[in-house]
Amino acid sequence: MKKLIIILLSFMGGSIAALNAQESAPAHSMTRKGKEFNIGLNLNLSTLDVKSNRMVVLTPFVAGETDTLNLSSVGLMGRRRYFYYERNEKRYPEVHQNENFRAGENPDSFRWSESVPYEKWMDGSSLKLRKQVYGCCNDIIEESIMDLTQYHDYHPEFKWIVPEAELEKIRHLKGSAFIDFVVSTTDIRPNYRENRRELGKIIGTIDSLKADVDIKMDTIYIKGFASPESPYENNTRLAKGRTQALKDYVTQLYHFDENFIMTSYEPEDWEGLRRFVESSNINHKQEILEIIDCQLEPDPKEWRLKSEYPEEYAFLKTACYPALRHSDYKIIYKIRTFTDIKELKRVFEEAPVKLSLREFFTLSTAYEPGSEDFRKVFEVAAMVYPDNGTANLNAANAAMMVEELDKAERYLAKAGETPYAEYARGVLAGLRQEYTAAKALFESAAEAAKEAGDRSLEEAALNASNEMKKFNK
Repeated sequence: MKKLIIILLSFMGGSIAALNAQESAPAHSMTRKGKEFNIGLNLNLSTLDVKSNRMVVLTPFVAGETDTLNLSSVGLMGRRRYFYYERNEKRYPEVHQNENFRAGENPDSFRWSESVPYEKWMDGSSLKLRKQVYGCCNDIIEESIMDLTQYHDYHPEFKWIVPEAELEKIRHLKGSAFIDFVVSTTDIRPNYRENRRELGKIIGTIDSLKADVDIKMDTIYIKGFASPESPYENNTRLAKGRTQALKDYVTQLYHFDENFIMTSYEPEDWEGLRRFVESSNINHKQEILEIIDCQLEPDPKEWRLKSEYPEEYAFLKTACYPALRHSDYKIIYKIRTFTDIKELKRVFEEAPVKLSLREFFTLSTAYEPGSEDFRKVFEVAAMVYPDNGTANLNAANAAMMVEELDKAERYLAKAGETPYAEYARGVLAGLRQEYTAAKALFESAAEAAKEAGDRSLEEAALNASNEMKKFNK
């Protein structure tokens, strides 16, 4: 987007020169930040010899192929001219000085800057400086123009990744139900305590999937857990029996085939107990965790916990153990494939989670690159697949197309370490005018692409690296 080619030429009388190379600001600069075009130059006024009745006006201007924009001028007046200027209510030639100095009282150097709205014609334009010397009758008796620097937008080539198509879009939903059973029994009583609500979790999930014409359920997995209360043998019986009871309940409710629901069980949920203790402020927390992690069999472990820390054990039985008696369920289902653009748009608005990354990409082709709809497709894709490198890389490209660079950086943080991600980070650095860093990233991307046998990306990265050389002049 931004390119600076510094052209240091001599100027009549030495009125413009670059300051010492150690100065923080470049001698002459044209940069763009979004819709703002910033121009700056360092004026050396120390060598200007202005006669008493004359005035020198220095006017920077931007000159393109089709348009020219005059910027605010700087005036330097001789002694008589300055007093005349003061007495006559600051009347002087029709120039727009933002700074005026009396010769002999002017600073040796002056940093001039101005910001204007950016327009497309400014790409490829030049920053020039017009020097005009006015005589006593406001006639221009001397005029010259000097080229200072040239500006070019950096127009990166974005490299997109077309996601692989999924042969089958297999997804899953999962949750936990905390069904209460009468002590030592395994039969489900829907009206017992909060069972109606807990069973509703599973039933509601199944109903929502069955009602969706785009979805076909494949398998349901149920795993039952019991709390770590001895004896282990009895907990095994309860976990197994209660899991089977839940399977039977759901199977009969929906008339599923016998093998549609798969089951497993875990007699004592020690992992769940550990998570609870780890996140709590319970007394003797570390000691209790050591007992949970020890290699004892379940019954001796539970006895040690109960005998060594009876108060804490009593607290755990009340605050934690009921939640360890649960049934986890996972429903595997398939989503049909969408190819028609109208249908893709409908699904995108109603339920974008049904779309594969390939389908998101296909939908993006219906919109003008860089448009709001185009960008939204890739942003939503990255939301649906937040940890997918391809989704994040394409979203970063979409953000960089409209110069949302901070957002692009966040996407690229999750884009992985592929050659394409390295190339995109180079583009981001280039858009931020970090040309040295961009060149290094492009070179790294080219080398990685070469090793991967990706000739197209390698060439693009090498071309981008060479382009950065021009911006670093």
